[in-house]
Amino acid sequence: MNKRQHFLFAEETDEKPGLVQRVGFQSWTDENLLIESDHNDILYYTTRWDALCPYINVTDEMLKKVPKPFIVYALPPDSDFGVPINDRYGLADTQAPDFWTDSRRARKFKEYDKHFRNFTSTEEVVPGSSLTYDDICEMGGAHFENCYIDPREVDGFVDYIQNLDVLILRVFDPDGVQVLVDVSILLPCYNQIYGSFCQWNRDYKNRSPGMYACLLACRWAARNGYRYYNLGPVSDYGYKALFVTDLEPIYSLALTDLDHPLALDLTSPLHTDFSKKDWNRVYRHEAPVKKLRTASAKQEKKPVLVNALAALSNQGA
Repeated sequence: MNKRQHFLFAEETDEKPGLVQRVGFQSWTDENLLIESDHNDILYYTTRWDALCPYINVTDEMLKKVPKPFIVYALPPDSDFGVPINDRYGLADTQAPDFWTDSRRARKFKEYDKHFRNFTSTEEVVPGSSLTYDDICEMGGAHFENCYIDPREVDGFVDYIQNLDVLILRVFDPDGVQVLVDVSILLPCYNQIYGSFCQWNRDYKNRSPGMYACLLACRWAARNGYRYYNLGPVSDYGYKALFVTDLEPIYSLALTDLDHPLALDLTSPLHTDFSKKDWNRVYRHEAPVKKLRTASAKQEKKPVLVNALAALSNQGA
């Protein structure tokens, strides 16, 4: 079955009360869809897939149910929903020869290899359906705590990967102490792997374990035919520039009352991430396509990518 096929249906189950809704790789009920977030003690809502998952689908029915303010980040690039925000995904084109031969990159990669020359690394691809909540917390629990990731968002990650494979990278020092564990979602339909989280031992901070994890993920992608390694949003993470070759728009949506305190706070994500004219704009195009495209038709559409260096130069102009 094509893993990119979108399921749009509801079903009754014995495990959860009420109606289970499904779209894309996601399932939810009215009881577990929303996560409370806050900015300057002002309450707003996101979804349970917000923290750890790459592309979040929505439906008209979902949006009719949610309270305001409600923000969804990173809708699929081929969705009819959402508008570009003031951030982008940073992609490393692992199949491009100059990704590996660029002088600065090659020098830094050699440096990271030197830092870990006596260490052991392992790589494993597992079906997401084989991983439990406890498994994910074993790999990323300290990271989740440090980054204030809600347990319900971990549940959302477990839900999202049920029909996807997951790449797990681990690095151990010569004494067998785990230095890092890095978890990525494989997205063959987008020809990329998405780096969901990396947990590393702070005792090895001077060796740049997070950067080494990115390098290992890029090498795995290159060997296994994936063009892009997706490092996630880049605007607040300057260190990612070493790897980024292409920038992909992040499509999102924000529903809010215009007089809500979040809308009146100029430092809120409504202002820092969105243009005000795009508040309450649900569809990407003026005349959204109502007819559902088939999975094969969707697969022909490609993400819009921008050369990273050219885009960053334009930003500074």
